[in-house]
Amino acid sequence: MQTDQASWHHSKELIIPANIHLIEQPAYSPELNPVEHLWEELREKYLHNRIFPSLDSLVERLCQGLNELADDKERISSMMGFPHLNVTI
Repeated sequence: MQTDQASWHHSKELIIPANIHLIEQPAYSPELNPVEHLWEELREKYLHNRIFPSLDSLVERLCQGLNELADDKERISSMMGFPHLNVTI
């Protein structure tokens, strides 16, 4: 699991399970966070210059975008396949 080193993400009481490995990204580097790339793609391709009449229509459009991205493993890999994460998609 990648963490961004925000102070509220640290705890001395946190017990990390044996099957979880924390990877700390450098502070103030959102460009290294794969989720930032996901949101950028969703904003550009699915939410760009749109006003939604309701929260339900926004959620529907987000789900459509996420489903399309999930079906395109090559596209996901290009956005989130950082070598330092060692993640198999």
